Amino acid sequence: MAQFMFQDMVNKKGLSDKFYIDSAATSREEIGNGPHYGTVSKLREVGIPVLRHRARQMTRGDYEEYDYLIGMDSYNISNMTRIAGGDPENKIYLCLQFAGSTRNIADPWYTDNFDETYADLCEGLNGFMKYLESKVL
Repeated sequence: MAQFMFQDMVNKKGLSDKFYIDSAATSREEIGNGPHYGTVSKLREVGIPVLRHRARQMTRGDYEEYDYLIGMDSYNISNMTRIAGGDPENKIYLCLQFAGSTRNIADPWYTDNFDETYADLCEGLNGFMKYLESKVL
């Protein structure tokens, strides 16, 4: 969900040439699967395009390739740091930290509440965009 939401934000700001946005899992459970039907339904409801995507697992090479690696919860952060072999360049962030929070994004896999997840992601991704606009763009 976060990938599609942030891509939509970037596209609407006319910044798509400045970003490469991707999503990767920190576990293996969903590898090869497409977006969850609840994610697709919520994004369609709010008018965000759902792109073709199959789940893949994060690799150590992702740490070198990307400037920012954003996890949705503390479990993701722990796994991302382990997969990357540490975080010497301070590239790994908790999504909601850009909104001044240490909360985890609500995981709809467990809550079945895609509205709550969407709201959390709006908060975190808007904060991330503001961060980028003030520091990078």
